[in-house]
Amino acid sequence: MDPKIKVARLSIISNTLLTAGKLAVGLLMGSVSVLSEAIHSGLDLLAAIIAFLSVRQSGKPADELHRYGHGKFENLAAIIEALLIVGAAVGILWHAVPKLFHGQGEIEALGLGMAVMGISGAVNWFVSNKLMKVAKETGSPALEADAWHLRTDVYTSLGVLAGIALIKLTGKTIIDPLIGIGVTLLILKAAYDLLHDSMSSILDAKLPQEEEETIHKVLTRYQNRFVNYHKLRTRKAGPQRHVDLHIVVPRCNTILEAHRLCDDVENDLKEALPRSNVLIHSEPCEPPEHCENCRAGCDCKSSGPKEK
Repeated sequence: MDPKIKVARLSIISNTLLTAGKLAVGLLMGSVSVLSEAIHSGLDLLAAIIAFLSVRQSGKPADELHRYGHGKFENLAAIIEALLIVGAAVGILWHAVPKLFHGQGEIEALGLGMAVMGISGAVNWFVSNKLMKVAKETGSPALEADAWHLRTDVYTSLGVLAGIALIKLTGKTIIDPLIGIGVTLLILKAAYDLLHDSMSSILDAKLPQEEEETIHKVLTRYQNRFVNYHKLRTRKAGPQRHVDLHIVVPRCNTILEAHRLCDDVENDLKEALPRSNVLIHSEPCEPPEHCENCRAGCDCKSSGPKEK
């Protein structure tokens, strides 16, 4: 089974169990912070289902309708997940803010709440690590979004756990809506990061600076076989990178020599940046314009275009 599908299924199972547990305990306790965590986990479950469907779709090969593949299904999934997080944040604030000003009723079963939050944090830490590992290995934005959802859930669960402990020690129930609002701020930060990264891919933003530096380093290895390169363009669609550029070759080179050069550059780029689609256009130099910077060790001046 595809490791992306396998880990996405694990996320669905864990989130289903945690959502049910938090909801039951939150209703029993009458705690805004625990119920906010139940809402968060419920949206994590929905996000896990979306991630599962998107990675299954993005794994399909290019077809007549999607000739560049299906990678952007994962970016779309990450955007939907981020919007779901924003919806959860609004819901938590809707319940927490009035209780901050008008008081929080008595909270029951504090020990049970602490146990549920502790178990939730441990389970989500384990599953998020699994998701993040596979996301990094496969370059999957949908799995990375799901991993960050759960990683955020770990931190918020620990925050709620600390809040319940403080309520038990101090008896001040106002801590509960304050923790709920704190959870909301963390959720909104995660939503912003997910939207920013996924919208960059949807809008064909260039690859990160360090990845473009890797491309330049690969091209530098071949600088004695071409004159220069230009029109470098990069973008990402889901887990797939797309790179295209023009290479200026000595006009005295044969078509076969130019083709071999492009193949060598393409293979090295794919090795340096996995899951890359590389398109290289070769064009002849224009003596004497390119001769000054040429390192190919040939003399094209005599073979330049004839004057009309």
